Amino acid sequence: MVLKDNEFEMQHQITYYECDPKGYLTLGMLINLAVLASGSQSEALEIGEAAVKEVGGGWVITSYDIFVDHFPKIGEQVLLGTRATSYNKYFAFREFWVKDLAGNELAHINGVFVFMDMATRKMVRIPDEVIYPYHSAPVKRIPRLHRPDEIQTEEAVTQKQYQVRYFDIDANLHVNNAHYFDWMLDALDADFLKTHTLTKMSIKYEREVRYGDLVTSQVTPAISSDQGQVMTKHQILVNQELHAQANCWWNENA
Repeated sequence: MVLKDNEFEMQHQITYYECDPKGYLTLGMLINLAVLASGSQSEALEIGEAAVKEVGGGWVITSYDIFVDHFPKIGEQVLLGTRATSYNKYFAFREFWVKDLAGNELAHINGVFVFMDMATRKMVRIPDEVIYPYHSAPVKRIPRLHRPDEIQTEEAVTQKQYQVRYFDIDANLHVNNAHYFDWMLDALDADFLKTHTLTKMSIKYEREVRYGDLVTSQVTPAISSDQGQVMTKHQILVNQELHAQANCWWNENA
């Protein structure tokens, strides 16, 4: 474990239950490991979950940009890292990465977070006591992430539905972020997932999904994109209302 200024790194071995049938880390687990790193940084700075709850709030993700060089394999030793980069009154910008032990970056994630009042479920100004210990840079504007292209009404989609279960809810009393990635990618055909590898994803969360909701995950057919890649568009709906949307870019496996 290394804690330096606004950065934190920890070592981790990829386990079988974090991997897909091909033996590679899943996208949902990549996000879980990123959250593990930021949570460990917070605990090391003594502003972990319990301390944050004392001020009546919690951190909530609004969007991610995810860049993947390649996913680590089962048994591989990696470094999980995070940097509390910058913040303003209402938003915090954080970076995450996964490196091999030689220092080569395997994946990089940019995320924008807000601070939510857990009683009202409304965004509030970030309290000084939960942001100052990170040594983040105060800025007027944080970096803008890519806004996903929306699925248009005339576009063909494939869809699957999922009931939100009790154990889909985490300690912040909302659906764990990893489930959104599982729902979105599971709507793709298994043959596509076996023959393609994700290289980039942009996701934006619009509304919370709650316990008992019936989630509809929709995806468009893959279309050609830049540099020989294909792109898929995804959205999560509840009662026909948009709750999250994403774009994914893929390489066909050699």
